Amino acid sequence: MAAPLLALALWGLLAQAPATPAGAPRIRVVQPNIGQDEKYSAALEEAHFRTLAALSGTPRPAPRLIFWPEAAIPAYLDMEPAWRARLAALLGPGDLLLTGANKVYYKQADKGGYSETVLAGANNSVWIVTPDARLPARYDKAHLVPFGEYLPMRSILQPLGLSRLVPGDADFWPGPGPQSLTLPAAPGRPEMRMGVQICYEIIFSGQVVDAANRPAFLFNPSNDAWFGSWGPVQHLAQARLRAMEEGLPIVRATPTGVSAIIDARGHVLRALGPHHAGFLDGALPPALSPTLFARLGNWAAFLLLLLLAGLAIATRGSSR
Repeated sequence: MAAPLLALALWGLLAQAPATPAGAPRIRVVQPNIGQDEKYSAALEEAHFRTLAALSGTPRPAPRLIFWPEAAIPAYLDMEPAWRARLAALLGPGDLLLTGANKVYYKQADKGGYSETVLAGANNSVWIVTPDARLPARYDKAHLVPFGEYLPMRSILQPLGLSRLVPGDADFWPGPGPQSLTLPAAPGRPEMRMGVQICYEIIFSGQVVDAANRPAFLFNPSNDAWFGSWGPVQHLAQARLRAMEEGLPIVRATPTGVSAIIDARGHVLRALGPHHAGFLDGALPPALSPTLFARLGNWAAFLLLLLLAGLAIATRGSSR
Protein backbone atom coordinates (compact mmCIF):
# COMPACT_ATOMS: atom_id res chain seq x y z
CA MET A 1 0.00 0.00 0.00
CA ALA A 2 2.76 2.45 0.87
CA ALA A 3 4.84 1.62 -2.21
CA PRO A 4 3.01 3.94 -4.72
CA LEU A 5 3.13 6.89 -2.32
CA LEU A 6 6.79 6.25 -1.52
CA ALA A 7 7.62 6.02 -5.21
CA LEU A 8 5.89 9.34 -5.92
CA ALA A 9 7.69 11.04 -3.03
CA LEU A 10 11.09 9.73 -4.12
CA TRP A 11 10.45 10.74 -7.73
CA GLY A 12 9.63 14.28 -6.62
CA LEU A 13 12.77 14.51 -4.49
CA LEU A 14 15.25 12.84 -6.83
CA ALA A 15 14.08 13.81 -10.31
CA GLN A 16 16.15 16.57 -11.88
CA ALA A 17 14.59 19.69 -13.34
CA PRO A 18 15.65 20.60 -16.88
CA ALA A 19 18.86 22.58 -17.17
CA THR A 20 18.49 26.35 -17.09
CA PRO A 21 19.09 27.66 -20.63
CA ALA A 22 21.92 30.09 -21.23
CA GLY A 23 19.57 32.93 -22.13
CA ALA A 24 17.31 32.60 -19.08
CA PRO A 25 16.30 35.90 -17.42
CA ARG A 26 18.62 37.08 -14.67
CA ILE A 27 17.02 37.62 -11.28
CA ARG A 28 17.97 39.20 -7.97
CA VAL A 29 16.06 38.42 -4.76
CA VAL A 30 16.48 40.98 -1.97
CA GLN A 31 16.24 40.17 1.76
CA PRO A 32 16.76 43.35 3.85
CA ASN A 33 16.50 41.73 7.32
CA ILE A 34 13.95 44.25 8.57
CA GLY A 35 12.17 42.82 11.62
CA GLN A 36 8.52 43.20 12.48
CA ASP A 37 9.39 45.54 15.37
CA GLU A 38 10.98 48.00 12.91
CA LYS A 39 8.85 47.54 9.81
CA TYR A 40 6.28 50.25 10.50
CA SER A 41 8.63 52.80 12.08
CA ALA A 42 8.33 56.14 10.27
CA ALA A 43 11.71 57.17 11.70
CA LEU A 44 13.40 54.24 9.96
CA GLU A 45 11.61 54.57 6.60
CA GLU A 46 14.57 56.17 4.82
CA ALA A 47 17.08 53.73 6.32
CA HIS A 48 14.94 50.79 5.18
CA PHE A 49 14.76 52.18 1.65
CA ARG A 50 18.53 52.68 1.52
CA THR A 51 19.00 49.05 2.58
CA LEU A 52 16.68 47.79 -0.15
CA ALA A 53 18.33 50.04 -2.72
CA ALA A 54 21.86 48.96 -1.78
CA LEU A 55 21.00 45.26 -1.89
CA SER A 56 19.34 45.71 -5.30
CA GLY A 57 22.70 46.72 -6.77
CA THR A 58 23.60 49.22 -9.46
CA PRO A 59 21.95 49.07 -12.89
CA ARG A 60 23.65 46.68 -15.32
CA PRO A 61 23.58 46.27 -19.10
CA ALA A 62 21.84 42.87 -18.88
CA PRO A 63 18.15 43.12 -17.90
CA ARG A 64 17.19 41.82 -14.47
CA LEU A 65 14.03 40.98 -12.55
CA ILE A 66 14.46 42.38 -9.02
CA PHE A 67 12.23 40.92 -6.31
CA TRP A 68 11.42 42.73 -3.04
CA PRO A 69 9.36 41.27 -0.15
CA GLU A 70 5.71 41.67 0.76
CA ALA A 71 4.81 45.25 1.75
CA ALA A 72 8.46 46.21 1.25
CA ILE A 73 7.76 49.94 1.05
CA PRO A 74 5.17 52.21 2.72
CA ALA A 75 4.32 54.02 -0.53
CA TYR A 76 1.01 54.18 -2.41
CA LEU A 77 2.67 53.81 -5.79
CA ASP A 78 -0.26 54.75 -8.00
CA MET A 79 -0.71 57.99 -6.01
CA GLU A 80 2.90 58.99 -5.34
CA PRO A 81 4.94 59.75 -8.49
CA ALA A 82 7.94 60.74 -6.37
CA TRP A 83 8.13 57.21 -4.98
CA ARG A 84 7.82 55.72 -8.46
CA ALA A 85 10.70 57.91 -9.62
CA ARG A 86 12.86 56.77 -6.67
CA LEU A 87 12.26 53.13 -7.58
CA ALA A 88 12.79 53.68 -11.30
CA ALA A 89 16.15 55.30 -10.55
CA LEU A 90 17.36 51.94 -9.21
CA LEU A 91 16.64 50.16 -12.49
CA GLY A 92 18.68 49.65 -15.61
CA PRO A 93 17.15 50.04 -19.11
CA GLY A 94 15.70 46.50 -19.19
CA ASP A 95 15.13 45.89 -15.48
CA LEU A 96 11.80 45.36 -13.76
CA LEU A 97 11.13 45.70 -10.03
CA LEU A 98 8.52 43.40 -8.47
CA THR A 99 7.67 44.78 -5.04
CA GLY A 100 5.04 44.55 -2.37
CA ALA A 101 3.19 47.79 -1.52
CA ASN A 102 -0.41 48.50 -0.56
CA LYS A 103 -3.14 49.90 -2.80
CA VAL A 104 -5.56 52.14 -0.86
CA TYR A 105 -9.08 53.41 -1.46
CA TYR A 106 -10.76 56.49 -0.01
CA LYS A 107 -14.37 57.55 0.47
CA GLN A 108 -16.31 60.58 1.60
CA ALA A 109 -17.78 60.24 5.10
CA ASP A 110 -20.26 62.47 6.91
CA LYS A 111 -18.57 63.92 10.00
CA GLY A 112 -21.24 65.84 11.90
CA GLY A 113 -22.60 67.86 9.03
CA TYR A 114 -19.49 68.12 6.86
CA SER A 115 -17.85 65.70 4.47
CA GLU A 116 -14.38 64.28 5.12
CA THR A 117 -12.18 62.00 3.04
CA VAL A 118 -11.38 58.85 4.98
CA LEU A 119 -9.65 55.54 4.24
CA ALA A 120 -12.18 52.98 3.03
CA GLY A 121 -10.02 49.90 2.50
CA ALA A 122 -6.84 48.57 0.94
CA ASN A 123 -5.30 45.74 -1.06
CA ASN A 124 -2.13 43.89 -0.12
CA SER A 125 -0.51 44.12 -3.54
CA VAL A 126 2.49 43.34 -5.71
CA TRP A 127 3.37 45.96 -8.32
CA ILE A 128 5.48 45.82 -11.47
CA VAL A 129 7.66 48.95 -11.72
CA THR A 130 9.43 49.80 -15.00
CA PRO A 131 12.60 51.90 -15.56
CA ASP A 132 10.41 54.76 -16.85
CA ALA A 133 8.36 54.73 -13.62
CA ARG A 134 5.26 53.08 -15.06
CA LEU A 135 3.09 50.51 -13.25
CA PRO A 136 1.93 48.13 -15.99
CA ALA A 137 0.24 45.58 -13.70
CA ARG A 138 -0.65 44.76 -10.11
CA TYR A 139 -1.73 41.65 -8.19
CA ASP A 140 -4.00 41.90 -5.13
CA LYS A 141 -3.86 39.22 -2.45
CA ALA A 142 -7.02 37.07 -2.38
CA HIS A 143 -6.57 34.89 0.74
CA LEU A 144 -6.47 37.38 3.60
CA VAL A 145 -5.44 36.67 7.20
CA PRO A 146 -8.28 37.14 9.71
CA PHE A 147 -7.32 39.53 12.52
CA GLY A 148 -4.13 40.34 10.61
CA GLU A 149 -5.48 41.93 7.42
CA TYR A 150 -9.11 42.25 8.36
CA LEU A 151 -11.22 42.08 11.50
CA PRO A 152 -14.00 39.50 11.07
CA MET A 153 -17.41 40.48 12.43
CA ARG A 154 -16.09 44.02 12.85
CA SER A 155 -19.46 45.46 13.95
CA ILE A 156 -19.45 43.07 16.93
CA LEU A 157 -15.77 42.76 17.81
CA GLN A 158 -14.65 46.37 17.42
CA PRO A 159 -17.02 47.69 20.15
CA LEU A 160 -15.50 45.03 22.43
CA GLY A 161 -12.08 46.61 21.98
CA LEU A 162 -10.65 44.10 19.50
CA SER A 163 -8.66 45.27 16.50
CA ARG A 164 -6.37 43.97 13.77
CA LEU A 165 -2.85 42.91 14.67
CA VAL A 166 -1.46 45.03 11.81
CA PRO A 167 -1.63 48.81 12.39
CA GLY A 168 -4.53 50.57 10.67
CA ASP A 169 -8.25 51.08 11.08
CA ALA A 170 -9.47 49.99 7.63
CA ASP A 171 -9.64 46.38 6.52
CA PHE A 172 -7.83 44.93 3.54
CA TRP A 173 -10.04 43.77 0.68
CA PRO A 174 -9.47 40.50 -1.21
CA GLY A 175 -8.38 40.38 -4.82
CA PRO A 176 -9.97 38.16 -7.49
CA GLY A 177 -7.66 35.14 -7.06
CA PRO A 178 -4.84 33.60 -9.13
CA GLN A 179 -3.75 35.79 -12.03
CA SER A 180 -0.83 35.82 -14.43
CA LEU A 181 0.76 39.25 -14.84
CA THR A 182 2.56 40.06 -18.08
CA LEU A 183 6.16 41.18 -17.63
CA PRO A 184 7.11 43.53 -20.51
CA ALA A 185 9.87 42.39 -22.83
CA ALA A 186 13.32 43.98 -22.91
CA PRO A 187 16.40 43.41 -25.09
CA GLY A 188 17.67 40.05 -23.92
CA ARG A 189 14.41 39.09 -22.19
CA PRO A 190 11.16 38.04 -23.91
CA GLU A 191 7.71 38.99 -22.69
CA MET A 192 6.65 36.45 -20.06
CA ARG A 193 3.90 35.72 -17.57
CA MET A 194 4.37 35.69 -13.79
CA GLY A 195 1.97 34.25 -11.23
CA VAL A 196 1.87 35.80 -7.75
CA GLN A 197 0.92 34.34 -4.39
CA ILE A 198 1.45 36.68 -1.44
CA CYS A 199 2.59 35.17 1.86
CA TYR A 200 0.48 32.25 3.06
CA GLU A 201 -1.55 32.09 -0.19
CA ILE A 202 1.13 29.65 -1.37
CA ILE A 203 -0.16 26.99 1.06
CA PHE A 204 -3.49 26.55 -0.78
CA SER A 205 -2.82 23.50 -2.92
CA GLY A 206 -4.53 23.65 -6.30
CA GLN A 207 -5.36 27.38 -5.95
CA VAL A 208 -2.09 29.10 -6.86
CA VAL A 209 -2.09 29.22 -10.68
CA ASP A 210 -4.34 30.77 -13.32
CA ALA A 211 -4.64 27.60 -15.41
CA ALA A 212 -6.05 29.48 -18.40
CA ASN A 213 -2.93 31.70 -18.48
CA ARG A 214 -0.23 29.42 -17.14
CA PRO A 215 2.74 31.52 -15.97
CA ALA A 216 6.44 30.85 -16.47
CA PHE A 217 7.02 31.03 -12.70
CA LEU A 218 5.45 32.00 -9.39
CA PHE A 219 6.53 34.91 -7.20
CA ASN A 220 5.87 34.39 -3.48
CA PRO A 221 6.69 37.58 -1.53
CA SER A 222 6.10 37.10 2.16
CA ASN A 223 6.58 38.58 5.61
CA ASP A 224 7.64 35.58 7.68
CA ALA A 225 8.94 37.80 10.50
CA TRP A 226 5.59 37.19 12.23
CA PHE A 227 6.23 33.50 12.81
CA GLY A 228 9.36 33.13 14.91
CA SER A 229 11.91 30.45 14.08
CA TRP A 230 9.55 27.65 13.02
CA GLY A 231 7.27 29.46 10.57
CA PRO A 232 9.75 30.42 7.82
CA VAL A 233 11.04 26.86 7.41
CA GLN A 234 7.52 25.43 7.18
CA HIS A 235 6.51 28.15 4.73
CA LEU A 236 9.49 27.31 2.51
CA ALA A 237 8.50 23.62 2.59
CA GLN A 238 4.96 24.50 1.48
CA ALA A 239 6.33 26.56 -1.42
CA ARG A 240 8.47 23.62 -2.51
CA LEU A 241 5.37 21.40 -2.59
CA ARG A 242 3.55 23.89 -4.83
CA ALA A 243 6.55 23.92 -7.19
CA MET A 244 6.43 20.11 -7.49
CA GLU A 245 2.66 20.04 -7.90
CA GLU A 246 2.52 22.69 -10.62
CA GLY A 247 5.87 22.08 -12.33
CA LEU A 248 6.76 25.75 -11.90
CA PRO A 249 9.78 27.48 -10.38
CA ILE A 250 9.10 29.75 -7.42
CA VAL A 251 10.91 32.90 -6.30
CA ARG A 252 10.49 33.78 -2.61
CA ALA A 253 11.43 37.22 -1.22
CA THR A 254 11.00 37.81 2.51
CA PRO A 255 12.24 40.59 4.82
CA THR A 256 13.95 38.29 7.35
CA GLY A 257 14.17 34.86 5.65
CA VAL A 258 13.85 32.31 4.24
CA SER A 259 14.17 33.81 0.75
CA ALA A 260 14.84 31.28 -1.98
CA ILE A 261 14.98 30.34 -5.65
CA ILE A 262 13.17 27.01 -6.12
CA ASP A 263 13.19 25.00 -9.34
CA ALA A 264 10.21 23.26 -10.90
CA ARG A 265 11.01 19.97 -9.09
CA GLY A 266 10.98 21.66 -5.68
CA HIS A 267 14.77 21.80 -5.24
CA VAL A 268 16.09 24.87 -3.41
CA LEU A 269 18.80 26.22 -5.71
CA ARG A 270 19.75 29.18 -3.54
CA ALA A 271 18.50 30.45 -0.18
CA LEU A 272 19.11 33.13 2.44
CA GLY A 273 18.54 31.94 5.99
CA PRO A 274 16.74 33.80 8.79
CA HIS A 275 18.02 37.11 10.14
CA HIS A 276 20.54 37.71 7.38
CA ALA A 277 20.59 40.72 5.06
CA GLY A 278 21.65 39.91 1.54
CA PHE A 279 20.57 39.02 -1.97
CA LEU A 280 20.36 36.03 -4.28
CA ASP A 281 21.54 36.30 -7.88
CA GLY A 282 20.83 33.67 -10.49
CA ALA A 283 19.01 32.68 -13.62
CA LEU A 284 15.29 32.04 -13.56
CA PRO A 285 14.79 28.23 -13.65
CA PRO A 286 12.62 26.91 -16.49
CA ALA A 287 9.10 25.58 -16.05
CA LEU A 288 8.06 22.02 -16.84
CA SER A 289 5.14 21.02 -18.99
CA PRO A 290 1.91 21.06 -16.96
CA THR A 291 1.98 18.17 -14.50
CA LEU A 292 -0.91 15.79 -13.90
CA PHE A 293 -1.72 17.80 -10.78
CA ALA A 294 -1.60 21.06 -12.79
CA ARG A 295 -4.15 19.57 -15.19
CA LEU A 296 -6.46 17.95 -12.63
CA GLY A 297 -5.92 19.98 -9.46
CA ASN A 298 -6.98 18.30 -6.24
CA TRP A 299 -8.96 15.77 -8.28
CA ALA A 300 -5.56 14.11 -8.83
CA ALA A 301 -5.34 13.31 -5.10
CA PHE A 302 -8.90 11.98 -5.13
CA LEU A 303 -8.16 9.70 -8.10
CA LEU A 304 -5.00 8.45 -6.37
CA LEU A 305 -7.08 7.69 -3.28
CA LEU A 306 -9.52 5.68 -5.40
CA LEU A 307 -6.62 3.82 -7.01
CA LEU A 308 -5.10 2.95 -3.63
CA ALA A 309 -8.50 1.85 -2.30
CA GLY A 310 -8.94 -0.39 -5.34
CA LEU A 311 -5.48 -1.88 -4.84
CA ALA A 312 -6.25 -2.52 -1.19
CA ILE A 313 -9.48 -4.34 -2.05
CA ALA A 314 -7.79 -6.38 -4.79
CA THR A 315 -4.85 -7.26 -2.55
CA ARG A 316 -7.13 -8.32 0.28
CA GLY A 317 -9.17 -10.49 -2.05
CA SER A 318 -6.13 -12.19 -3.55
CA SER A 319 -4.60 -12.87 -0.12
CA ARG A 320 -7.73 -14.77 0.87
